[in-house]
Amino acid sequence: MLIQPMNTTPKPRLGHVETVIVQTHKIFCDGGLGALGHPRVWLKIGGHQTFCPYCSRLFVLDPNAEPDTTH
Repeated sequence: MLIQPMNTTPKPRLGHVETVIVQTHKIFCDGGLGALGHPRVWLKIGGHQTFCPYCSRLFVLDPNAEPDTTH
């Protein structure tokens, strides 16, 4: 199941937003800390960015990425 946050404004903890450049429109985030992370959530980038509702990690689509052909 894809989760698409309604509010696309990151809510960083401690004033820091980790930015990850990605090549695909469908991605997952697990917090990146292994067992210390958070549950895996699937995200879809509709425009050019989205963020993780758990850790506020910002995912930005690479401008050279292939167009999304799946709907």
